[in-house]
Amino acid sequence: MALTSGSKLGPYEILAPLGAGGMGEVYRAKDARLDRTVAIKVLPSHLSSDPELKQRLEREGKAVSKLSHPHICTLHDIGHQDGVDFLVMEYVEGETLEQRLIKGPLPPEHTLRYAAQIADALAKAHKLGITHRDLKPANVMLTKSGAKLMDFGLAKELGPAPLAAALTEMTMEQAKLTSAGMIVGTFQYMAPEQLEGKEADARTDIFSLGEVIYEMATGKPAFSGKSRASLIAAILTTEPPPITQLQPLTPPALERVVKKCLAKDPEERWQSASDLASELQWMAEGGSQASAAVMTADRRSFRSSASRRLALWGVIAALTISSAVLSWRQFLSPNSDSRPVAHLTVNLPLKVSLGSPGYPLFALSRAGPQLVFVGAKDGVT
Repeated sequence: MALTSGSKLGPYEILAPLGAGGMGEVYRAKDARLDRTVAIKVLPSHLSSDPELKQRLEREGKAVSKLSHPHICTLHDIGHQDGVDFLVMEYVEGETLEQRLIKGPLPPEHTLRYAAQIADALAKAHKLGITHRDLKPANVMLTKSGAKLMDFGLAKELGPAPLAAALTEMTMEQAKLTSAGMIVGTFQYMAPEQLEGKEADARTDIFSLGEVIYEMATGKPAFSGKSRASLIAAILTTEPPPITQLQPLTPPALERVVKKCLAKDPEERWQSASDLASELQWMAEGGSQASAAVMTADRRSFRSSASRRLALWGVIAALTISSAVLSWRQFLSPNSDSRPVAHLTVNLPLKVSLGSPGYPLFALSRAGPQLVFVGAKDGVT
């Protein structure tokens, strides 16, 4: 039975329901001792007698209690009262990534920022020997301060995850805890080795993160199928469509990073979430405009091409004012006694500023019909 507003679990007073998921029901509550708002996750009463589910709840508590990270939801307390097992978590305002993706793909700069934060959170967990094993959009909360990784209900110490046990566990979840079809959402973000019953390690989470990044960038799952069997087959044997095919403005390097995350063979993936986080952070620091440029294989080639584009803008601007500049010929003629003043208006390309440190502002060609100016855009001269 769901908890009602005003009911209490120890010092915690239930205020309102927040939602329900694979591990039970979540409520907003007030901590009377510290006068703060918290989130309480409880195992539904009709399942409280299930020893396996209770064990999973305890496992989540133990796993999260070891983690202190700005992008991991903080665990405050764990308790049991009147047959109800519960976790007391940091209350986070925002929406889940799953809810956000209903609106469509995220802007590239948001995708990079959230991906870097999640990868950094995973790196912290992996350092302590903990794999999440259930990374998906529903387990990522988006807040004003960034992404928060939640729900370590399937987290475990490094070790094997037999396929038979996984299938049994997922089937049980569908029957007892989730609505029809939710099981597809769970399978959708599993790595090939999980489905094959092989050992799950940090690289398993990296595969799942690759799927999450893909979906953030495109608004579509990396793998899909009309049935559970076809979905599993897709994860094991197929490659998702290129991100740039669905979102042409996606930075090229993000495509490369995600492709490496989604390698079928764990040996071909990023070998640590820490390295992946560093790569994503480096790209994210370029900003929404620069990130697309920074993500080429060679920064210098980008700078060269960017310079050529600015030069092209210079030529276009020069052509638009060439007729006006022709009037300067008389001014430039050595036989001219008069020195007329010419006034020109140059409309700079969008977001281009005039001038750059160490360069002259502009120069006229000797004959007068062309003007070259120095501009800067997104830090490129």
